[in-house]
Amino acid sequence: MSTLKFVEKLNADFSVNILHLMCPVHLLKLEEAMKKAGIGQIIEIITDYDGALEDIPQWCEKRGQEFIGLKEDGEYFRFYIRRVR
Repeated sequence: MSTLKFVEKLNADFSVNILHLMCPVHLLKLEEAMKKAGIGQIIEIITDYDGALEDIPQWCEKRGQEFIGLKEDGEYFRFYIRRVR
């Protein structure tokens, strides 16, 4: 299981706002964003769904993508993921 890594806000190549969306939509939106990203690009996922704290790092691990970390930003979270392959 992945360990949560907290980071400062990063400069992402693009951002996906999925506030107020829950399982499984948050993972479907992440999958769509990953298909659009180029290798090495960083995606920022903005969500208020606390289930994402487990789901997104696990998704990255299973798919071979790099979970850089997350930033808690008030009432929501910013997840940073680098496309590796």
